[in-house]
Amino acid sequence: MIDWRHWHNEPYLVGGLVLLGWLWAVLAGPLRARLAPPGTPFPRTQAWLFYSSLVIFYLAVGSPLDQIGERFLFSAHMLQHELLMKAVPVLFLLGLPWWMADSVLARPAMKHGLRWLVHPLMCAILYAIVISVWHAPWLYDWALQDKLIHVGEHVMFFAVSLLYWWPILSPSRALPRASYAVQMLYLFSVLVLMTPVFAYITFSDDVLYPTYEYAPRLFPNFSALDDQLLAGVGMKIVGMGTAGLAFGVSFYRWFQAGQRADATREIGSS
Repeated sequence: MIDWRHWHNEPYLVGGLVLLGWLWAVLAGPLRARLAPPGTPFPRTQAWLFYSSLVIFYLAVGSPLDQIGERFLFSAHMLQHELLMKAVPVLFLLGLPWWMADSVLARPAMKHGLRWLVHPLMCAILYAIVISVWHAPWLYDWALQDKLIHVGEHVMFFAVSLLYWWPILSPSRALPRASYAVQMLYLFSVLVLMTPVFAYITFSDDVLYPTYEYAPRLFPNFSALDDQLLAGVGMKIVGMGTAGLAFGVSFYRWFQAGQRADATREIGSS
């Protein structure tokens, strides 16, 4: 059964998160005077956002949720993935000041090398392909049986999720966010691209992943097929909810920008 005292403390996990936190602190503290415009204060709000992303990352992959998702419930595993793909990258990007991001990204080699990668079309395609392919039964179940493959799966999910959110939340002026109109089209398009994998999981008449088919049942009258249905529905609800919220914000900002432009034209003509 579940061991609620089972927390992952592997050096590569804890050490990696500590290293990221240390790098942010050094860039925002001692090196801020060299990277940021003169007089830039310490980004306190962004510190909270960035370190929250690291905490949620650890809770997703280091807490007993990881054990539940690996051995018992597909829906718990899906919750883990949604945290890695939605909450963590959003907070991570919002927690990076533009001058911190551009200390790396504004360099000509990086800027020109990554420009094609963060194009909305490329972000949408890579995100949809990586997430969909990893949900193929043989590959998904392989990750459940092999720790190294599972770690690679999580790293890829987080990486393509950073790409997914980049056109919406880019902290960089060198590689900026897409226009509001493109953001709205982009969010809708990704939802369409992700519909096949959602439908595949949700409407399958068979249990897709052997690990969950033969896993001990934690709840009476909650079958592996019920668990799979809950995972698919949860995937779609979280995806639609976050995309809908982002779409609403983009639409509001697009509307506000139009209002300001109209006001400027009126002032200029008077």
